[in-house]
Amino acid sequence: MEYFDKEYCLEVWGDMACFTRPELKVERVSYDVITPSAARAVFESIFWKDAIRWEVTKIEVLNPIKWTAIRRNEVGAVGRLGGSCIYIDEIDSKGKLKNRQQRNTLLLKDVRYRIYAKLIFTPVRDRKKMKHEPGFDENPGKYNAMFERRAAKGQCFNQPYLGAREFAASFQFVDQNTGDLCPTIKDDRDFGIMLYDMDFSDINNVQPMFYRAKMVQGVIMVPAYNSEEILR
Repeated sequence: MEYFDKEYCLEVWGDMACFTRPELKVERVSYDVITPSAARAVFESIFWKDAIRWEVTKIEVLNPIKWTAIRRNEVGAVGRLGGSCIYIDEIDSKGKLKNRQQRNTLLLKDVRYRIYAKLIFTPVRDRKKMKHEPGFDENPGKYNAMFERRAAKGQCFNQPYLGAREFAASFQFVDQNTGDLCPTIKDDRDFGIMLYDMDFSDINNVQPMFYRAKMVQGVIMVPAYNSEEILR
């Protein structure tokens, strides 16, 4: 049972972003807009505790959707703890580079979003296998104050990113009571089935979740985690 939730808003932007489609694994291709899971990760990079969870409710697209392509050298081998070193210039029996691969990435450029998410408080009796359990009289309001303070000061536990860690994101806390907000793009699109998040309810069998993403005048309404609109 959820005892507390309050919606917050962040404006997030960056030079490049790649929200990779899971069905395209070799050549990376981004979704047209930020996914709810990537938006959730931005909130979690600013503030996260065992006693709360973030649920994205709305995404507003502020900049026109623009694309660019880059080609990068990547390492194809997997490093293992205590294993041998990986040499990227190592040549195989056919005279080709053994561990280095060139891959194309189709990504977004000059992105800016306004993302909304609820800070949902989960009581102790709903959490299991915790190393430290606070008392049952814990005040959920303190988590609101902690997030507001950190977001307003630009503090984060790790640098937020836009789909991939090499695409760092800037963010700003948005006071929803002010009327001075950047307008959304005036565009309607149906993006089809998009990744919503990952279901970690069974840690031994993590499953992806999807939803039908529709943008109306630059606004995408995101269904709730337990909604029937979520495809599992």
